Amino acid sequence: MQGATYPSLKDRTVLVTGGGSGIGEAIVRQFADQGARVGFIDIDAKASQQLLSSLPAHARVQFEHADLRDIAALRRAIAAIRETLGPITILVNNAARDDRHAIADVTPEYWDERFAVNLKHQFFAAQAVAPDMTRAGGGAIINIGSVSWVIGQGNMPCYTTAKSAVQGLTRALARDLGPNNVRVNSILPGWIMTQRQRDNWLTPAGEAELMQRQCLKRKLVPDDIARVVLFFAADDSGACTNQNYIVDGGWV
Repeated sequence: MQGATYPSLKDRTVLVTGGGSGIGEAIVRQFADQGARVGFIDIDAKASQQLLSSLPAHARVQFEHADLRDIAALRRAIAAIRETLGPITILVNNAARDDRHAIADVTPEYWDERFAVNLKHQFFAAQAVAPDMTRAGGGAIINIGSVSWVIGQGNMPCYTTAKSAVQGLTRALARDLGPNNVRVNSILPGWIMTQRQRDNWLTPAGEAELMQRQCLKRKLVPDDIARVVLFFAADDSGACTNQNYIVDGGWV
């Protein structure tokens, strides 16, 4: 499906966390197609290199390898992208892991690690790029949340708790950065059919439940999220901030 073109995204410098595969990969590709300069950070070097090799020669995309649980490494990666591609005026906080876990198995260390994977880096990435956006006269931050906590999904309490906090973080950043013309919104995906989801959790029973619960009777794919990200990054959504938008095919 041919998506929209947003002239305001051309030549902008975009940072995408977790951009090497899944939803993040689709976001990187969509921004590159818009003519943006795209830097992405990922822990999976193999998948990220495969993405780079598949892009057209004219794409301006830079990969930085980092474990986002390490905030110092995150900051170094952001600095390297800024140095090569220029001031960052669009941030997509996408990186996350929805590993399943039982309540009885959660230790204090696992709880902290899950928050580091799914929430902490979102704040520190925003903190790192906010000065770029202020100096540029504005910018856009898009945080990726999840409908899992809205529907009360079980078997991953650390993940759903961290993802519910993305909504609070979004509203806090929107309020504090709004005077500098920085817009902050979050997107809550439903069950998106990344390869990881297909390999690990999609079953015939799960697919039947999905088709029963969604208003739209089709599987959602990463580009369904990436296209919404483009809109909230572009000037076309210039009056939109402090919002949390659900993209789940009508499950909720």
